[in-house]
Amino acid sequence: MDEKILKARPGMPILFLFILLYLAAIGLIILGGVLLDNGSNIGALPLVVGILWVLIGFIPFLGLKIIKPQEALVLTLFGEYTGTLKKPGFYFVNPFSTAVNPASQTRLGQSGDVDSGGSSSKHVITSDGSNVQINMAGSKKISLKIMTLNNSKQKVNDVLGNPIEIGIAVMWRVTDTAKAVFNVDNYKEYLSLQCDSALRNIVRIYPYDVAPGIDTTGDGEPDEGSLRGSSSIVAERIRKEIQDKVQEAGIEILEARITYLAYAPEIAAAMLQRQQASAIVDARKMIVDGAVGMVEMALDKLNENDVIKLDEERKATMVSNLLVVLCGNKDVQPIVNSGSLY
Repeated sequence: MDEKILKARPGMPILFLFILLYLAAIGLIILGGVLLDNGSNIGALPLVVGILWVLIGFIPFLGLKIIKPQEALVLTLFGEYTGTLKKPGFYFVNPFSTAVNPASQTRLGQSGDVDSGGSSSKHVITSDGSNVQINMAGSKKISLKIMTLNNSKQKVNDVLGNPIEIGIAVMWRVTDTAKAVFNVDNYKEYLSLQCDSALRNIVRIYPYDVAPGIDTTGDGEPDEGSLRGSSSIVAERIRKEIQDKVQEAGIEILEARITYLAYAPEIAAAMLQRQQASAIVDARKMIVDGAVGMVEMALDKLNENDVIKLDEERKATMVSNLLVVLCGNKDVQPIVNSGSLY
């Protein structure tokens, strides 16, 4: 079902008309009472008409609707969809029209839902994924603002089977009110469920850190994609996955961002040691490469400047001493050799 804009009458002239009719009804009641007091039976007619209007005259007031900026109101008449009010203003519609919003009692954590006065029970989907009952009024109006769903942290296995915890924030808005109301039972709960599903589907494709032989793009070639190093790419894939699922619900996904990423507590300590060991190996490798280059440069300079002639044994001794000094992680103490190498 596609959205159609309802062409409603301006509400201000109708409001003034109903107020005048109420004043006229009060006048008729007074007139009828005066005529009956004077013994004229004709006073019964204006008296009855005035009383009837006072009793049922509130019904047309039910058709007065106020629409604020970035709000919409989906209306049905006896079960048939009549249209949506989206333009800000004061309108008059059929007083028997009914506003429809199945998600009016559901509030997403950190979203800009439309509220109104009154008291009713409301489902709140909080950032930790729990549903909480609170007493708040649910407005039948649908917010068209950009809203944020701060999805709860989930434990998911990456492509290597390592359990990780990840959370995302999704920026979204309603673009088609008819689809949001009539195509799904509750578009807010539907969005939350699809966010969970898309997050799991995408995370299972990637390793936490770069791993050899892993294809994350689906082209059959190993790449360097990872959750930690390719967070923007992962977030964009999650956004597209969610968008494909919620298109029929009239929802547009503007952006998705990873807000939390860590190894699960049961393996966090082991993975930290692994990362530290990898960092130490890389650092040592860099130190050794630099030390070998410096030793090579020293030998070349000695030969080039003809400072001293060294045989192979003395070169080996010099190289050994320099590598110990350059690769050691502590300061060395100078030792003067007073004897001979032989």
